Amino acid sequence: MSTETVTTFLALLAVVALVVVVRSAGTAVVAKLRGATPRWAADTRSAVAPVALPLATAVALTCTLGSLYLSEVAKFPPCILCWYQRIAMYPLVVILAVASLRRDRSVKWYVVPIALIGIGISIYHYLIERFPDSVSFSCSADVPCSTVWVWKFHFLSIPAMAGLGFALIITLVLLAGCASMSEDQCR
Repeated sequence: MSTETVTTFLALLAVVALVVVVRSAGTAVVAKLRGATPRWAADTRSAVAPVALPLATAVALTCTLGSLYLSEVAKFPPCILCWYQRIAMYPLVVILAVASLRRDRSVKWYVVPIALIGIGISIYHYLIERFPDSVSFSCSADVPCSTVWVWKFHFLSIPAMAGLGFALIITLVLLAGCASMSEDQCR
């Protein structure tokens, strides 16, 4: 399988993540404003909540394996910010796997802060890629953080895909917490 095929597949997964995150956030905002969750959204939440932790584990594992593929198979050397994103993502695989096995919905207290840090690094890295002249330093002369190894659909790079992975993990972990809550508590 070619690197082009793998990166396109990873980019498509990132687009799916973007759709799920935006749709979930939009639904949450509408529910807050109206004071009630639409029936279709409540039904979807009820169906997904019981499997949200295993799905979050799968997302973290996919992100981890994707990053390893890009560095070890495609030979894209990770910059310092890529390493920081990995430091945030890799432990989430183990934390979420254990939480999935234990059905521990309180894992959000551990996962969300780590994922938010990962999103922050991803956003900063993405901005360095898009606006390299605005940064007065380079992470490294060997592997500058401004190098764009993957560019798909005119907006997705490796840090953008990682950021969307973190955002989807947060969405799923918060959704998992709704499994045992009432309608009013979960809004």
